[in-house]
Amino acid sequence: MRYTLRQLEVFLATARLENITRAAASLAMSQSAASGALREMEQQFGIALFDRAGKRLRLNDLGRALLPRAEGLLEQAGELEQMLAGHSEGGELRVGATLTIGNYLAVGIMARYMSEVPDARVVLEVDNTEHIAEAVLHFRLDVGLIEGEFHHPDLDVTPWRDDDLMVFCAPDHPLAGRTALSDADLEAATWILREPGSGTRQTFDRAMHGVLPGLNVLLELQHTEAIKRAVEAGLGIGCLSRVTLVEAFRRGSLVPLPVPHRDFSRQFYFVLHRQKYRSHGIARWLGLCASAAA
Repeated sequence: MRYTLRQLEVFLATARLENITRAAASLAMSQSAASGALREMEQQFGIALFDRAGKRLRLNDLGRALLPRAEGLLEQAGELEQMLAGHSEGGELRVGATLTIGNYLAVGIMARYMSEVPDARVVLEVDNTEHIAEAVLHFRLDVGLIEGEFHHPDLDVTPWRDDDLMVFCAPDHPLAGRTALSDADLEAATWILREPGSGTRQTFDRAMHGVLPGLNVLLELQHTEAIKRAVEAGLGIGCLSRVTLVEAFRRGSLVPLPVPHRDFSRQFYFVLHRQKYRSHGIARWLGLCASAAA
């Protein structure tokens, strides 16, 4: 065999970090050893895998085509090593989740996964839908759990579980206690919302079709807890996933505002790269997610 697994590791790390020095550090190698491994791999086959611009290395077309195959081969090699060591599903699993899912659902699934696979390590990255999908697309994450739709020909985006948004306010807000809000009420209100690019905002904008340009949006915040605190303080009304509001409704610090003529239903999704090798760890994670939604 004219290439080594170490060369593939250097190739993958460089592809992710776009810098040979950072790639070497991530692999606990010297910069010269990593550069040598990558150079030797390219010279052996008479190819170039990166476009070089100063210290930045960007995958070229050949490098992008090789990336999923190299990653799949290394993951299979890692599984083989685990089996030889007496383990079947250990190793690192890189999971991405949007803020609602990451803060309210994914941690419980992660705890169950690690209890069932005690030698496993789960890295959880929490960000908005666009960032998680982009990370899966570029193989920085193994699997994503997102709350907004995302379309790309290289990604498999499949439904996971149902969800819906709820409009809410503080208990002393003038709208509290109303049996239903009209479009006029929605346009007259002051709103505290998630930022554009989030799955929650995507669903909100879709539900508010027709009145969206007339809404008074005071704040756009990235974190659900910050939105809840701002609404509790009386700065306006909000709209978030039902799963994020259960405790606040139970305590009475926030109250729901019915908007029956607007459709706030949505789905959470799994997102994986179409060329991603489906390891035992990924299959186990998806299975646990499915059982948690049942």
